[in-house]
Amino acid sequence: MSRVPTSVVAASGLVAGYAVARWTERRPLGGVALAAAGVVAARGWQQKAGGATAAALSGAYVAAFAGSHPLAKKIGAWPSVFTAAGGVALASWVAVDRRK
Repeated sequence: MSRVPTSVVAASGLVAGYAVARWTERRPLGGVALAAAGVVAARGWQQKAGGATAAALSGAYVAAFAGSHPLAKKIGAWPSVFTAAGGVALASWVAVDRRK
């Protein structure tokens, strides 16, 4: 298993997914980055904390992605992405990464 905390992987996936979509102007490419990081994070969550935690955090990851869209209309795209990424990172750290 990677030494990179799952919280970092998940947050990076949200940020990278948006960045790739924005800078390439190809939303599907952003989706690939988002999904790839989500899969890596979910595997880490499952290995470190079990299936129920992995399912809950995967749901939070998808909800953060979906929720960042309406939030972007209120606070802007990048602030919304960073807010969503921070929320998922915090949840992942609390549920998985702070355990040693």
